[in-house]
Amino acid sequence: MEEIIEAAIELLVQTGRLPESQQEQVIEGVLEREKMVPTVIGHACAVPHFYSEAIAEPAMVFVRLRHGANLGAPDGIATRFIFLLIGSEQQTLQHLDTLSSIARLMSDNVFHFELTYAKNQQDVADAIERHTKRNVLATPPKPREVSDSLKSAPRPFAGIKADIKRRLPHYIDDFKDGLRSKSIASIVFMFFACLAPAITFGGLLGEQTGGAIGTEQMLISTAVCGVVYALVAGQPLIILGGIGPMLIFTIILYQLCDDLGQGHNFLGVYGWVGIWTALLTCLLAIGNASNLMKYFTRFTDEIFSALMSLIFIYKAVEGIIQTFETPGSGGTEKALLALILAVGTFYIAMSLARFRSSIYLFPWMREFLADFGPSIALACMIGVAWWLGDANTVDTLTVGSTTESAQNGGSWFVNLGEVPPSIKLAAIGPAILATVLIFLSQNITARLVNSPGNHLMKGESYHWDLAVIGGLVGLCSLFGWPWMVAATVRSLAHVRSLAIMEEVVGQENHQTEIIHVIENRITAVAIHILIGLTLLALSLLQYVPMAALYGIFLFMGFVSLKGIQFIERLGYWLMDSALYPVNHYTRRVPTRTIHLFTLVQLICLIVLCVVNLSPFNPVKILFPIFIAFLVPVRGLLGRFIDKDHLAYLDADEEPDDEGLHWV
Repeated sequence: MEEIIEAAIELLVQTGRLPESQQEQVIEGVLEREKMVPTVIGHACAVPHFYSEAIAEPAMVFVRLRHGANLGAPDGIATRFIFLLIGSEQQTLQHLDTLSSIARLMSDNVFHFELTYAKNQQDVADAIERHTKRNVLATPPKPREVSDSLKSAPRPFAGIKADIKRRLPHYIDDFKDGLRSKSIASIVFMFFACLAPAITFGGLLGEQTGGAIGTEQMLISTAVCGVVYALVAGQPLIILGGIGPMLIFTIILYQLCDDLGQGHNFLGVYGWVGIWTALLTCLLAIGNASNLMKYFTRFTDEIFSALMSLIFIYKAVEGIIQTFETPGSGGTEKALLALILAVGTFYIAMSLARFRSSIYLFPWMREFLADFGPSIALACMIGVAWWLGDANTVDTLTVGSTTESAQNGGSWFVNLGEVPPSIKLAAIGPAILATVLIFLSQNITARLVNSPGNHLMKGESYHWDLAVIGGLVGLCSLFGWPWMVAATVRSLAHVRSLAIMEEVVGQENHQTEIIHVIENRITAVAIHILIGLTLLALSLLQYVPMAALYGIFLFMGFVSLKGIQFIERLGYWLMDSALYPVNHYTRRVPTRTIHLFTLVQLICLIVLCVVNLSPFNPVKILFPIFIAFLVPVRGLLGRFIDKDHLAYLDADEEPDDEGLHWV
């Protein structure tokens, strides 16, 4: 081996790829590394390598011996092919990737044969190219397999029947599987994660609808719909709640009623829109409309998920900024304390979440801290708030008091009869838009929850769950409650809180992957029962600072963004292309194409954000249509981007073979 290395490095010096002054240093470095860890890996191959800051440019020499030499290969085969690599310590990861690629090349018998009889450098390059074309790695990943739940026969109720048949055998297990300590951590965290937006959105609705629908109705609706859905739906991991687009829709509907002179009878109009919406949603479920989700891809899922996450982050930042703009009696001290509480909650929750991969404490301690991290962060900041502040400097949750009846002169039901017949019929118009929003929110959230990366085992339930949502919308409309839909960020947070994670070594750092999720109904039922009980213990909520809940908003938003490939690709715009992480698409897709695909997603996301923040109500109410347009936009990309490149970028998960890359 010493003679081979000296000859190879001599070639580098002669060809000007290595300064002569560094020749002895590199030879000694390579040989010293060989003494520590021999690089003869078998398949007649050795991969000696050396990294040093003194080496300016990476270089590789391929050596084919005239006769094989016994260099101690683990498989006992004489070594004949040597790949010598040298480079800077900063390029170690790229060199490791090259080394593993060489190992994969040499395990290919056809390539091995062609390399044996190659006559020049071009023959070697051609052999590598042929290997790439015939190797499974060169095959574009298949589109996400259409699940059985989205292959329903074109008959009414076919999808609903299939979903019930698929999920019903797991119903008892859904309760048994929830009897674990991890469920407690999930319940505590998700209780506050669901309570905070319910109160925030409820308060905003109360202000914008003249008190017709407020915080109390939001809490009741969240609790009732959440419990019913957890008990009846096929996929109990989905969490129902108020979402920003639905909040905007309701406010616009109130303003339209006011313009039409029906502001005094808003709940009646709202009820009729809800009844039409419920009917249309149930008809879509009966007609197996969820089968259309097979046309949705990662492109659409990532944009929608990023939008929902950004809404959470925006609401948190907006709340903190408002504290500075209107500090009230507490002055600047109040605003600064709010900032400390929000940032402190976010920082502690994020730090404890990363504790799972720490080297300190026992494994069960690390799991406990990671699982209960958000709850611990919230409890700590509540203590800090009342240690540093008082009633004048701490803004707390305000829900109001319970009343005997929230509607119409002592009746719990909305008076639908007072609505003029023409408006009853005209309500179909906004109901169509609401139906599109509910359909997309429910099904896209279900797609994200049922993502292959979550490794769920009990089956999907698109059609039946959509029918359940339709029924709940009708129920809420009769009582004048806000409509509950699938909340993307809260649902994904629920899945992660029940996930059993495994630490894996990535190219750049230690990462965690989901290996199993505790699919159960107990956590969702308990979360929403606790939300319902808050109506009986409103006085206790006055001790929870709003700023700490903004920190939970930030935590949920940033954690949800972290796993989105689209967000990771945005970071590539600021990176040296030579230092991109090595994955299934950066290997095969040109950098310019990656940036083009990411740019289109960013433009779509910006359009959706502008529509949400637009001061023009007619534009806001068309928000569901803009989401639906993402599907044809994705289809048009095929005209500008090579279909194989598009398949890599839009793959739902990394190809199975990628997992072998670092073995």
